[in-house]
Amino acid sequence: ASMDDNDELDKIAKSLPSPKTLGDFKLTPVEFEKDDDSNFHIDFITAASNLRAENYKIATADRHKTKFIAGKIIPAIATTTALVTGLVVLELYKIIDGKDDIEQYKNGFVNLALPFFGFSEPIASPKGKYQGKNGEVVIDKLWDRFDTEDVTLEQFLKNFADKGLEITMISSGVSLLYASFYPAAKNKDRLPLKLSELVETISKKPIPEHQKNVIFEITAEDTTEEDVEIPFVQLKMRK
Repeated sequence: ASMDDNDELDKIAKSLPSPKTLGDFKLTPVEFEKDDDSNFHIDFITAASNLRAENYKIATADRHKTKFIAGKIIPAIATTTALVTGLVVLELYKIIDGKDDIEQYKNGFVNLALPFFGFSEPIASPKGKYQGKNGEVVIDKLWDRFDTEDVTLEQFLKNFADKGLEITMISSGVSLLYASFYPAAKNKDRLPLKLSELVETISKKPIPEHQKNVIFEITAEDTTEEDVEIPFVQLKMRK
């Protein structure tokens, strides 16, 4: 049987193409995404790992167990979950009660194994401001953001101009979508494109079907022509 196996291995090895014929091939890394069933990442990992498991007489794993391991999903203990939920609800009561004094709220630190229970007062999130058309606008740097529909780039720029903000640069991921220092002809070609089309055109790849939103980082000047730090912009994808 071992001879048969060796013969079969030699046959497979000889059937492989010569390395010289693979010179034009290029490997492209794929970003692992466990929650998108259409990309077959979990299916591939399940099949490949089970083939190896059978060779080494290791117990095989089903698709759900593969997703659990490959996705580094950490199981939650029911007692801890119940405790954390209770602490969250206590803070929710304070919000419903209309408490606006940050000292009334608490951060909780818990370790049931020790056991240890500690509480501290939260730190207020940093604030920013800019001069809009109707005066000073205060923004929360941690929690505030702008939401937008899938409008054209031209309309997007106008919407912010109406807020008193002149956008000088727009980026999404590693793609620079718009810049005031670009040649006028280059920006003119992009103005009629919807934001989703702009992202796909510049990045040269489609927005994944499972992606629920696209994040834009922008730099802008306010009505005083000062550069201001403003929150990101979120485009919700409608499938």
